[in-house]
Amino acid sequence: MGSDIDGVIEVRGPGGRWEFSLDLPEPALRRDRHARECLFGYGGALQLDRPLFDHRGVPDGVSEPVPSTCEELHHSHSHATWAEIAAVDWDAPLCDGPDWNHIGEWRPGPDGELALHATPWTPVEVLDAAEELFGEDLMPPEWPPGGEVHHDGAVWRPVTFTPRMFVPPDGDWGTVWTAMRERAAVHGDENVRLVVWFG
Repeated sequence: MGSDIDGVIEVRGPGGRWEFSLDLPEPALRRDRHARECLFGYGGALQLDRPLFDHRGVPDGVSEPVPSTCEELHHSHSHATWAEIAAVDWDAPLCDGPDWNHIGEWRPGPDGELALHATPWTPVEVLDAAEELFGEDLMPPEWPPGGEVHHDGAVWRPVTFTPRMFVPPDGDWGTVWTAMRERAAVHGDENVRLVVWFG
């Protein structure tokens, strides 16, 4: 079991009233717990220090489709204007340091250059290889500066989470950003907002 996400994009008219414009596009409805935590602080598996729009609650003056009370089927509301989303640094750290449970798995990309492939739970085999390499049993955040382990065709490095890892511009939330950007071009960046909730 798990929670579903729902939401709307609203626009604020000349009279200052927020009005429904679009339901949350289908790709963003996928149960991607890491994206949800990165954006709205919902979930907690990654233990992020600074989700982007963390548990902000129900905004003032929501449009008719938005449930404004917290119940079993709609809770953990959050929101953000397009101005806020457009200002996000997608490569800024969401944590104060490398994660203690996950690690960066780097593999050659199409151009042959190393690219971040995944951020899995640190495999025991990688920890064993690190112990042999560094001479002591260390978790990735304790590795020497610049330390990395080569194992199973990949380069393993400590990883500090960023929004781009979980909400890439061309990923599931890209359709949301496009829809908001298009509306902001008409109504203004501060007059377009995303409102989400879970249930």
